[in-house]
Amino acid sequence: MAEETTTGARAAAKAAPAGQRKRRTTAPRGRKTCAFCAEGAKAVDYKQVDVLRRYITERGQIRPRRKTTLCAKHQRRLALAIKRARFMALLPYTSEHIRIYGG
Repeated sequence: MAEETTTGARAAAKAAPAGQRKRRTTAPRGRKTCAFCAEGAKAVDYKQVDVLRRYITERGQIRPRRKTTLCAKHQRRLALAIKRARFMALLPYTSEHIRIYGG
């Protein structure tokens, strides 16, 4: 019975030969620009905690480069600044609920 109630797109994809299937089109994306390059920042400062918090997950992990849209140079500098801020106790290594209740 589940086979009979497939949606139109799935049924058409199954029925059509391989060469005639409709391909999904994605919207063209603009080029992602590095936030630090765009504002002309010379260095990523570990004392700017509000800036660094944008690049940390809720669990306290450093966000990957594909999520932050930073260039490789600034991603390396950002990681170093976050690690320095953690060492200086400006940023936590983990979030509060993980420290209390465990991971």
